[in-house]
Amino acid sequence: MRFSAKLRAGFGTALCLATALAQNPGAAPPADPNRIILDVTRVNMLFTVTDKKGRFITDLGKDDFQVLESKREQTIQQFTAESNLPLRLAILIDTSNSVRDRFKFEQQAAIDFINSTVRPRQDKAMVVSFDSSTELVADLIDDPEKLAKAIRSLRPGGGTALYDALFFACQEKLGKDQPLDKYRRAIIIVSDGDDNQSRKTREQALEMAQKADAVIYAISTNISRIENEGDKVLRYLTAETGGQAFFPFKAEDLSQSFENIANELRHQYNIFYRPDPLRADGLYHRVDLKVKGRKDLVVRARKGYYAPAL
Repeated sequence: MRFSAKLRAGFGTALCLATALAQNPGAAPPADPNRIILDVTRVNMLFTVTDKKGRFITDLGKDDFQVLESKREQTIQQFTAESNLPLRLAILIDTSNSVRDRFKFEQQAAIDFINSTVRPRQDKAMVVSFDSSTELVADLIDDPEKLAKAIRSLRPGGGTALYDALFFACQEKLGKDQPLDKYRRAIIIVSDGDDNQSRKTREQALEMAQKADAVIYAISTNISRIENEGDKVLRYLTAETGGQAFFPFKAEDLSQSFENIANELRHQYNIFYRPDPLRADGLYHRVDLKVKGRKDLVVRARKGYYAPAL
């Protein structure tokens, strides 16, 4: 029996027709009543390129990049330099007891970030607080004033359920918000990363972020200058999704970290490719994105994607 199934496996919403059985993906399938035809998303990679000093490189073209999936080079079908994509942001703020002495600085820095980044009628942001539990303080809206009011209402106290908050934001909100045009999903975590209350594991939270096509950024509230397990968690989550972790040594430096994230969200490239071979196995597929012959440049991109499942 012939049928069509819509499956999403990548970093965007643009669809392309493919069949796992066709020898030539560009050719029309023969009239075989037993052939299964799948409507499968191309893999979309949003990423940034900087030099070793962190300066953005914005003058590269399609032929400068190489995409490897399972060590096999892929054909880049579409390439664009994006500087003004609409944003879907989730700001996750740690309100546990461990951040009490720096909390007012965190609040003001987050508000300044929203005021300078969220554009009405283009971008949307949400605020999630977490201590021993997770609370949606402000849903996805484009009103900076309401978002700021939600942040000002927060009060610290309790444990730290970071993974639960990340899982919730991705599964219940970012993963279900589907604008028609291209956009960028990002999560900004403000926390020391020291989870001690979550029911979800680190890997479960990361998987949900990857399935929601969200880039994770983190601003550490650990100002001890001694790296701990929480710092390692923040580095891991951000590296796997193509984001970055910031470690300001003073509470007053939080604003600069937010500004760095805002700048990065506006300086990115976008690549589409169709996986070859195409595997609709529901598994995670590692992807390596490089600038050809340029070891002096740093590419920050997601490390892979979840394929659709038959």
